[in-house]
Amino acid sequence: MKTIRTITLLMGAFVALNACTPKMTFTNSSVVPAAAGTINVKKDKNENYTLNVRVHNLAESKKLTPAKDTYLVWMKQNDNSVKKLGQLSPSGKALTATLTATAVAKPQAVFITAEDNADMLYPAGQTILTTEE
Repeated sequence: MKTIRTITLLMGAFVALNACTPKMTFTNSSVVPAAAGTINVKKDKNENYTLNVRVHNLAESKKLTPAKDTYLVWMKQNDNSVKKLGQLSPSGKALTATLTATAVAKPQAVFITAEDNADMLYPAGQTILTTEE
């Protein structure tokens, strides 16, 4: 009886933890077909959301056609407004890039654009990866 209760408690804790940490996956890109990645979203004790973005096989932005200066990560919020989360710089053999950002609102979608400069306030460049279908 104790074993069943312990297993039930552990399963409940596992389900609760997974509910708090949703995982979003980028859809394949026609611009950079090999690029892929995920976003883990976690709610912190202050009711903010921490987003951990990880992508791989993200070609250098200067090798795109047309060439761009940088990749920027954006978050679409409930009210359809867009917030810039930060910049990605792929490196290494796997062309991997990571970003950790905090947001007050829960993300509805996350997307990456190729931009002419990192100072952009709104997305203007080509969408490279997105979690929207």
